[in-house]
Amino acid sequence: MMELLVFKDKLRRFYGKYSLYINPLIKFAVGYVAFYLINSNVGFMTRLKNPLIPVIMGLVASIVPYGLTAFFAGCLLLVHVAQVSLEIALIIAVFMAAVLLLYYGFRPGDGYLLLLTPMLFFFNIPYVIPLLVGLSGGIVSIIPVSSGICIYYIIMYLKQNAGVLAGSSMSEMADRFIQIAKSVFGNELMWVMAAAFAAAILVVFIIKNLPVDHAWPIAIIAGVITQLIVIFVGDMKFELPISVTAMVIGMVVAVILALIYQFFVFAVDYTRTEYLQYEDDEYHYYVKAVPKIAVSAPDVKVQRIYTRKAAKTERKQEH
Repeated sequence: MMELLVFKDKLRRFYGKYSLYINPLIKFAVGYVAFYLINSNVGFMTRLKNPLIPVIMGLVASIVPYGLTAFFAGCLLLVHVAQVSLEIALIIAVFMAAVLLLYYGFRPGDGYLLLLTPMLFFFNIPYVIPLLVGLSGGIVSIIPVSSGICIYYIIMYLKQNAGVLAGSSMSEMADRFIQIAKSVFGNELMWVMAAAFAAAILVVFIIKNLPVDHAWPIAIIAGVITQLIVIFVGDMKFELPISVTAMVIGMVVAVILALIYQFFVFAVDYTRTEYLQYEDDEYHYYVKAVPKIAVSAPDVKVQRIYTRKAAKTERKQEH
């Protein structure tokens, strides 16, 4: 345990020293992966499938806010989609406009969630999202997370139905528009996942703020149970195409990642909890103080000890 705490302190110091370089690298990685996933899954325009496009856009992402990177990713998605279906491009454009209004109106600092949420779905570890967001964000973060879920399922719909979308005639535009809208926004799995993540974020956020010991681990377990309950209820009602094995593995990985995050962000020593009471002219105050676990890396100094003979030999070599 002590070694982990020392490693944590070293990592914190390293980040504090080199954050000017680390943050752009992280933003580049997020941007590169986001644009790569779009090109690899819905790369309908051949010119934009050039491997250099994700690299270039990743470099752009490294110097702009996450919200602007998400906007650029949406524009790339629109250009690809317009090659096969103007109707669904219009639907996505309207959806993007609604997301932008919600994003800038409520919590613009959560732009990275618009990118990370669909990315983690592609990597099959989406269940960690509500746990980390509930621990570090706020209830309003439900909006970008839900939007990210919709983006993922829209991309999957495009990937699975590209041939059908490209094969219909323009005379059927009105019918196609209605059918596509029903197919995209009538996806029960998408709405069940959005409900599960929203409920989990709410539960984790409420429990982690309770004045009880081990609130964060309790919140993590409660968040996982909440996701399971909502998904199973949705499966019973809609018979969702969910792999139970993959879901259980994903939940276990989510708990492990959330506990690692808690260790690095909220490591406290409940054995040294103190309860304070004081008052002023208007109020009595009852305070519960839980100290953080902070261990600095040992400062090891090596002192060379010489024998008289060795000291004389070294002085002769210096002269």
